[in-house]
Amino acid sequence: MERDREQRIRERAYQIWEREGKPQGRDAQHWQQAAAEIEAEAAVSVGTTDADPPPEEPQPPPGPPPPPMRRSRPVSRREPAEKRRS
Repeated sequence: MERDREQRIRERAYQIWEREGKPQGRDAQHWQQAAAEIEAEAAVSVGTTDADPPPEEPQPPPGPPPPPMRRSRPVSRREPAEKRRS
């Protein structure tokens, strides 16, 4: 089982190395990235990942909708014409 995992990591690291243009001196980084990807895939396949959000708390059912808003008439700030003439 461990050999199979190591072989999968080795192949994935090689794919990463090729994909990145075959840079020199990054073998440890590619190996770590490959190991993390293989580990994540294994966790997803069993359905347990650290990235899974906690289960949601049950929410109470929604209440009745609020009453509709009433529109009021705009208030005029000017005095009526009869009061201004005097």
